[in-house]
Amino acid sequence: MNICVIPARGGSKRIPKKNIKLFCGKPIISWSIEAALNSKCFDRIIVSTDNDEIKKIANHFGAETPFTRPDELSDDFSSTADVIKHAIELQNDIEQDHDIVCCIYPTAPFIRSSDILKGLQVLLDFEADYSLSVTSYPYPIQRALKLNEQNLIDMVSPQYLNSRSQDLDPNFHDAGQFYWGRASAWLNSRPIFGGNSRSVYIPRYRAQDIDDEEDWISAELMFQNISSTER
Repeated sequence: MNICVIPARGGSKRIPKKNIKLFCGKPIISWSIEAALNSKCFDRIIVSTDNDEIKKIANHFGAETPFTRPDELSDDFSSTADVIKHAIELQNDIEQDHDIVCCIYPTAPFIRSSDILKGLQVLLDFEADYSLSVTSYPYPIQRALKLNEQNLIDMVSPQYLNSRSQDLDPNFHDAGQFYWGRASAWLNSRPIFGGNSRSVYIPRYRAQDIDDEEDWISAELMFQNISSTER
């Protein structure tokens, strides 16, 4: 059985009601739910939330909300892994040795069903604990700069001072869209980063981090541009 869990608490501070704020005309969580539905690879799509308004909107767009997330897992310090583990533990029909659970973030409007399916295939093909979306840094991190106590510029890695950008290895970071994982990996708190994890590359223009209002405006403009180009 494949289960999707979308963690969507109600107490966002930098962007009030972030998980249900309208993004290009629809609650932002709806884009994640629709991508999960369109992938046709899930037996269940569950939204884990502490908020009744989020529950109502999630149900409207086709997701289940079979429980209310407890307060201790709904604050600023709750980890995604703990929230997913909690959701799995409440599902009595989960077989941790066989079933697979995918966490999809509610603020990932650029997510695509094809990438979700690719993540599942990568997990199965490589017998991994997890597979997750990643994207590349736009500039070599080996040439990163820092400011010292006198506000003067230093290189973080001065050994790369004379290295050409094209000669440096590329580096990647979490694209913040989805994390496929075996139920046993989630329940046993195996680390998502490192160990037996595999990646699905997402191009940078489709890996937008939305943390504040400026990010939101930028993401909507990018989304609209992509949508008009792909019509």
